Amino acid sequence: MTKKIGMFSLALLLSAGMLSGCGKGEKKAGNEPHPRGQLLSLSCTSCHGPDGKSVGVMPKIFGKDAAYLEEQLLRYKKGEGNPTVMDRIAKGYSDEEIKLIAEYFGGLKEGGAN
Repeated sequence: MTKKIGMFSLALLLSAGMLSGCGKGEKKAGNEPHPRGQLLSLSCTSCHGPDGKSVGVMPKIFGKDAAYLEEQLLRYKKGEGNPTVMDRIAKGYSDEEIKLIAEYFGGLKEGGAN
């Protein structure tokens, strides 16, 4: 029993260590997406489609410049622009997280590869 608790504790510590280092100012080599930005972007895909390639009435975010996306998300966070569900969603992210999301979508290339 003690061995199981020790292994569980070790697993928790390793997981926490991996998550705490995920994102804070790290850059990925080459054109690889930042892992935290990629993870955060998953919440966007339920409305904007996989890789931001929405079909239908929802705006496409694929192909948009990272600076533009970041600016728009920060405006929504401040409550500026047309009030949609995006103003409430954007308020749930820090400015750093918004930057990572914008960089992820801004870095997508045709075919879904970065």
